[in-house]
Amino acid sequence: MRGSIACPGPETARYGSNTSTLEVRCGDHLMIFYAGTGLRYLGNELARHGPVDTDVFLTHSHFDHICGVPFFVLLFISGDQIPIWAGHLGPAKLTVKKVLEDMMVTPLFPIAPEISAADVSYNDFKAGDTLTPRPGVALRTTELNHPDNATGYRIEFDGKSICYLTDTQHVIDQTDQKILDLVEGTDLTIYDSTYTDKEFSA
Repeated sequence: MRGSIACPGPETARYGSNTSTLEVRCGDHLMIFYAGTGLRYLGNELARHGPVDTDVFLTHSHFDHICGVPFFVLLFISGDQIPIWAGHLGPAKLTVKKVLEDMMVTPLFPIAPEISAADVSYNDFKAGDTLTPRPGVALRTTELNHPDNATGYRIEFDGKSICYLTDTQHVIDQTDQKILDLVEGTDLTIYDSTYTDKEFSA
């Protein structure tokens, strides 16, 4: 999966054509990061196995990162538990619930979030906070350099860690200490690299 627009075809067949969705399992607990068009396919697969309890963590709310939410079937299945988290909005002014409600509104989308059959909760935090969404699971977060703000995550569980960083933009000839601090000593870093040198120089 790659890119900002879902675009199936021969040129994208090698890497896939959906905007991203990342599934992380910590023991029996499932967490989902980034809600691109891949979220639809993940939701359909999870729905085949009965009631689902999963946290969804948004990196930011540019459309390519949340466009899978309206098609996430788990939201419309009674008995599913879906906490949704975001750390980039500044809840005093704008909440993740408000952003998703504004996206899923007539005439843009025919089904509003409030009719979801699942038990959906909306959780705003501040990038830089450490979260404990489930027992034994810690999420360290940091601000990323991106228009309209974005959040990077470090998931820690059972002595292992994964970092997930998307859309961060670097200043030429400078390092980003926040990112270096987050990824130090991690077992795996998943790092978005949307732009090539050619695209930057165009």
